Amino acid sequence: MSEVDLAKMKDSIERESIFVNDIKSEIRKVIIGQDDLIDKLLIAILSDGHVFLEGVPGLAKTLTIKTLAQLIDTKFQRIQFTPDLLPADILGTLIFNPKESSFEVKKGPIFANIILADEINRSPAKVQSALLEAMQERQITIGEESYKLEAPFLVMATQNPIEQEGTYPLPEAQVDRFMFKVIVDYPQQNDELEILRRMGKINTDIRVNPVINPEQILNARKVVDQIHIADNIQQYIVSLVMATRNSDKYGLKDLSTLITYGASPRATIFLATASKAQAFYNNRGFVIPEDVRAVGKAILRHRIILSYEAEAEEITTEDIIQRIFESVPTP
Repeated sequence: MSEVDLAKMKDSIERESIFVNDIKSEIRKVIIGQDDLIDKLLIAILSDGHVFLEGVPGLAKTLTIKTLAQLIDTKFQRIQFTPDLLPADILGTLIFNPKESSFEVKKGPIFANIILADEINRSPAKVQSALLEAMQERQITIGEESYKLEAPFLVMATQNPIEQEGTYPLPEAQVDRFMFKVIVDYPQQNDELEILRRMGKINTDIRVNPVINPEQILNARKVVDQIHIADNIQQYIVSLVMATRNSDKYGLKDLSTLITYGASPRATIFLATASKAQAFYNNRGFVIPEDVRAVGKAILRHRIILSYEAEAEEITTEDIIQRIFESVPTP
């Protein structure tokens, strides 16, 4: 990519990415801390991905996604997953109209731009799989008709890691469709003190103003697509993914007994698209290795299946990913 092209790209990025700082400043009126969560949500929207959140209750997961939907001025739906939920409760169904003697389509809450699937592991597999077509194909089939979902379309699913009684763990095929898995942790002491000062009132009404519309998001995605990713960076991405499958080739022989299954090719695609969105996020027209590593953990952590030996030794996917980052040569 020539210097002239990079200069043009930088101008285009600066013009289209103004909303990023606007969203971050507005969302911080409501959300204190959780910078990594906010960053990953914005990158997911820019790269047309979905986000899977794991964290204990009370960490503002729902509030974050709801506030983000208000800032994008788009349709938001929260779906509470429960054991008695049915697929039709999410997708919609056919309703018989006796006056017309015909069936009419009643669309479900999935027909929105930003979806919060709250405690997704509370519902059985049949309900979880109802999201598969929507997430992958961006369409819903009701009866014999298929309906396209409006872009942008983002699913953010949450899971409580504590209460596992009466839950239905998501199968790997479902989890793999999420671009990111973000671990939401407790806030720092200073952040929690600020939460107390700002939210410790009976009547707390903090308003945020829309700063962008869906059309601007789609325009920004076109710019993200044009961001340059050099051949050596592409090779670096492939090497990171291959190291999760054939660790011996990268000087990580001890990991071969700790990993049962490595990351899928979808991880390779997501690493590339999310890295470009990360570069856009940082007002840069080309991807650097730091962009790949910035999004890498959230993309790989739910795609590496650990062996019983790793679990017995209390080795986490985070540990393995860090070893891979340290061992695979950086371009």
